[in-house]
Amino acid sequence: MSSLKFFLFFVVFWGLLFVACTQDDDGPIDISNSTDVFAGEGFFLAAELDSGRLIHLANDTLFIELDSIWSFSNCALSNIYFDVQKEDTVLALRPVIQYQTKVEDCASPMYRPDTVIKTFVEKRTLDGVSQINIYNDLDSLLDTIYVRHGSFSLDTFEMYVDSLFDSVKTLPLRTKGSPSLLKVLDSLTPRVYYWRTMQSTCKFRMDKCGKTVQDTLFPLSWRLGDTALVPLRLRCADSTLTYCKSAGWENDSSALGNIRERQDTLWHTHVYYVEKIPNCGSIDVASKKFSYTPFATKRDMVVIRELYSPDNSETFCGPSTQKDMFWLDLNAARMVPDTISMDSLRKVWEKATVATSVNPNKRK
Repeated sequence: MSSLKFFLFFVVFWGLLFVACTQDDDGPIDISNSTDVFAGEGFFLAAELDSGRLIHLANDTLFIELDSIWSFSNCALSNIYFDVQKEDTVLALRPVIQYQTKVEDCASPMYRPDTVIKTFVEKRTLDGVSQINIYNDLDSLLDTIYVRHGSFSLDTFEMYVDSLFDSVKTLPLRTKGSPSLLKVLDSLTPRVYYWRTMQSTCKFRMDKCGKTVQDTLFPLSWRLGDTALVPLRLRCADSTLTYCKSAGWENDSSALGNIRERQDTLWHTHVYYVEKIPNCGSIDVASKKFSYTPFATKRDMVVIRELYSPDNSETFCGPSTQKDMFWLDLNAARMVPDTISMDSLRKVWEKATVATSVNPNKRK
C-alpha cells in the first residue's frame, strides 16, 4: 500500500513540475500592468535662495536650489513649477514637484536628486517687495533673501591727510568734498604729573665752552601716581659745543630737589569716514569690498568701497545712520550706530575747517 502511495506522489510531482516549466507566462508576478500610469506631486527636503549677494537685486537672476527631491522614481519627474504669491511686502515661493510614470519608466522608487533652478522674477512682480521667502509643501519657511531695487558700484578713493590733523588746535577738521575724513575733539581730561630734580655730575668732562647753563632731561612718557626723577645737568650755552660725553654722567639720587607739578591735558579725539550717499543707499562694511589704509598724516588714505544706489521704485532704506550720509568710526572700525543722534555730528562736519586735500608730494 505504501508503495502505491509513493508511486502516485511521484507521478503527480513530476507532472506538476512539467506543467510549471512549460507555462508561457512564467516569471515574477507584476504589481501593476504595463498600461498603468502613476502621477501626482512629490516633495523636497530643503531649499536655498541665492543671487550671489547678501541681498537680491530686482533685476538679477535668482538661483533656487532644491535638495532631496522625491518624485516616485528617477524617471518620473515631469515638471517643477512655483506657486508665487505676494503677501504684503513678501513674495512667497512654493515649489511644486510633479511626477508621472511612463511605460519605459525605470525602477528606483526612492531616488532623491537635487537641482538648481535659474529663474528670473519679473520686476513688476517685485514692486513693493522687500524679501523673498521659499516654503515647502507643509508651509514651513526654508530660506529668505532680501530684495533691493537698484545697483552696486565699486570705487576707490584717495584722501590726503594734512599735517594739520596732528594739531588739536585745528579741530574740527576735514578733508575736502565727499567722501571725506573728519577729525573732532570729543573732550579734555586735565592731568597733573609730579617730578623733582636729581643732581647729575659729569665724570668725563670735555667742554670747551666759556658759558654753561642748566639743563633738564624730561622723560618721554609720564605715569600718574609716580614722581619722576629728572636729571639736572650742565651744558654749554653754545649748542655746537659738547660739555660732557653722553656716557659720562652719573646721577645722585640722594641730591633731590623739591616736588614740582607738571600740568597736562589728555585730548580725546575721533576720526570719521563720511560720505554723502543716495537717499536710502547703503555701504556694507562687513564685506570684503570695503577696506581702507591706516590713518596717518602727510600721506594718502586709500578707501575701497561698494555703494548700493536705489532706483526710484525703492521703498526700503538700508542700514545707514542717516538716509543720505554714511558714517564710519575709524577709531572703532565700525559703522556709527543709528541709536545715537547724528544731527549734531553732521553740523560739526558742515562747519569744520577744510584742510588740504591734495598730496603736495604728488604735485607736478
